[in-house]
Amino acid sequence: MESKKASESFIVMNEMVFPNDTNHFGNMMGGRLMYWMDIAAAMSAMKHCNKPCMTASVDNLSFKTPIRLGNIVHIEAKVTRAFTSSMEIHVRVWGEDTLHQYTYPANEAYFTFVALDGETFKPVPVPAIVTETEEEQKLYDGALRRRQLRLILGGKMKAHDAHELKAIFSESIVESDEE
Repeated sequence: MESKKASESFIVMNEMVFPNDTNHFGNMMGGRLMYWMDIAAAMSAMKHCNKPCMTASVDNLSFKTPIRLGNIVHIEAKVTRAFTSSMEIHVRVWGEDTLHQYTYPANEAYFTFVALDGETFKPVPVPAIVTETEEEQKLYDGALRRRQLRLILGGKMKAHDAHELKAIFSESIVESDEE
């Protein structure tokens, strides 16, 4: 299977916040934003592997700044790393107030998707990722640690088997002992 560039999975999605998207404070509902983020991540994953994909997990979805009624939502998604049948997708969200002409960061998260065979619905292999920029390489390098943490928290990996995480904590322990 031929590797693919991370940039080939890049997706941009834009939406406008209407009254049915907001809570009683006039802010966009978190569930609606998560829904849109999931769609953008799915499009990025499917673009990468050319297969149907299913959401496996979402990491630490944190809301930085509320997006107000009438603002535009910009969502960017890109595959950061591919494993055997799963892919990590980094999703970033900005709000745009067109009346006051400014854009602000609103949210970001990492989604994990699994590629599936369209007939059997069993996981299938996905192409590896090729990075081209420093940012893509940084996200790629961190993806293995994030994956191990997800697997530990999901009960699918024992902490002592997380070699990437062990290396970080071992370095921290050595550094604190030296102080």
